[in-house]
Amino acid sequence: MTSQTTIETTGPGDGAPADLSKGTPAPAAGLRGHPWFTLITVAVGVMMVALDGTIVAIANPAIADDLHASFSDVQWITNAYFLALAVSLITAGKLGDRFGHRQTFLVGVTGFALASGAIGLSDSIPSVVTFRVFQGLFGALLMPAALGLLRATFPAEKLNMAIGIWGMVIGASTAGGPILGGVLVQHVNWQSVFFINVPVGLLALVLGLLILRDHRAQNAPRSFDVLGIALLSGAMFCLVWALIKAPAWGWGSGRTWLFIIGSVLLFAFFSFWETKVREPLIPLGLFRSVPLSAGVVLMVLMAIAFMGGLFFVTFYLQKVHGLSPVDAGLHLLPLTGMMIVGSPLAGVLITKLGPRVPLAAGMAVTAVAMYGMSTLKADTGSGVMSIWFALLGLGLAPVMVGATEVIVGNAPMELSGVAGGLQQAAMQIGGSLGTAVLGAVMASKVDSDLPGNWAAAGLPKLTPSQLDQASEAVQVGVAPVTKDMPAALVAKITSVAHDTFISGMSLACLVAAVVAAVAVFVALLTKRGANAEAGTGVGHI
Repeated sequence: MTSQTTIETTGPGDGAPADLSKGTPAPAAGLRGHPWFTLITVAVGVMMVALDGTIVAIANPAIADDLHASFSDVQWITNAYFLALAVSLITAGKLGDRFGHRQTFLVGVTGFALASGAIGLSDSIPSVVTFRVFQGLFGALLMPAALGLLRATFPAEKLNMAIGIWGMVIGASTAGGPILGGVLVQHVNWQSVFFINVPVGLLALVLGLLILRDHRAQNAPRSFDVLGIALLSGAMFCLVWALIKAPAWGWGSGRTWLFIIGSVLLFAFFSFWETKVREPLIPLGLFRSVPLSAGVVLMVLMAIAFMGGLFFVTFYLQKVHGLSPVDAGLHLLPLTGMMIVGSPLAGVLITKLGPRVPLAAGMAVTAVAMYGMSTLKADTGSGVMSIWFALLGLGLAPVMVGATEVIVGNAPMELSGVAGGLQQAAMQIGGSLGTAVLGAVMASKVDSDLPGNWAAAGLPKLTPSQLDQASEAVQVGVAPVTKDMPAALVAKITSVAHDTFISGMSLACLVAAVVAAVAVFVALLTKRGANAEAGTGVGHI
């Protein structure tokens, strides 16, 4: 799927567009268009969005107390952002291809910072949820644009290193969110979790105005596939909503399957329409590239194993080991540290060897790490935990870098935004699938084991209603005890609850390990981006 692409490189003060059709870099005017300064700029914006994905979870209890929110209200604070982000990513990438990634990045960081400030000033749940939707929409503009700018600015031999640093920023920000969030909520207030995005967004905006250069393919799309956007957005909404609500509704619920079937039908109609429209939202010919398709599948499988498995580990650290959110985040530092160190090194390795071997090895290491996490017990020490967390970070680093390069590098330059949107959407869907599917595995195991464990401990028999309530608590590592219970009874119930939770977490981590093992074989289908040379950069490296 090789293509020759002409790129118009423009920007304030740049003068006439530079023709890069022959892959000859145009000289950079000062800072503008410099690849490494471009990377720093987009990293600041990406850091803001990645932090927000996990930092808000720590603030949710404080928001609920301050604004008198119900559990359902708190769920909407998370789901509104996630839905808006997941539904909009591919369309946002297309906007970048059409109007230029510099413009969409600047709009994204500005809108995200303003929406964050508005949340901090909000005094009701409806306004918080509304501005969380805006955060998701502007975040969707920002993320694919960042990848599009890197692809257009860096030459092929430096692109993997750039994506490695980009992945390092995302990994470090995601893992560091709970630590920073805990400090801010504990020592300032929940509003500070959102206000912190305002100066970060302002910095990204100033850097973007000074440094970013617009790169637009001469054959970039000139029209919008409005029906395609509506169909894809509807399909993504139905799919993500079904995955979000499945744990509460149940996988056998008619409502769950109504949304899943609706998603399938809308995806089918979308695929048919894309073959008829003159300028489709996603040219289906993209997926004739086996490496690109494998990269998308690999990103989904990686996110299922990583996000799904890590979801329960946070409950394990806080509920079973009794750690505070900040301490739990500190216990995950080996994972964060290995991603920070491993991502740039993975970029260098992938540049030399190609993506196939590092990707397969990375998923194999991830499978081993998830298996190791399935062996964690209530009394497992920090040293053993650190080994498995570090191994997980080591396995994930080449996958984050390599799968991204495979997806973006195998798409033509004029579709780099759509490719970036595909990469991000695959990760979001994979994370949602992981949480939902592994959550169902956890729930099934707890429902199966809890009655027997309860009876074996000689505890008072529960009614069906009480057993259901106890099972729901145990699924998140909480012991179903009350303040007026004797200490001996509390200790016995807590032991049963934690043992049952760990049995469910172990099974969920084993399933995640199997998913990662399957991904090893998918990784063997990948290869270096066929269109990477179209992204030859502008400026000095």
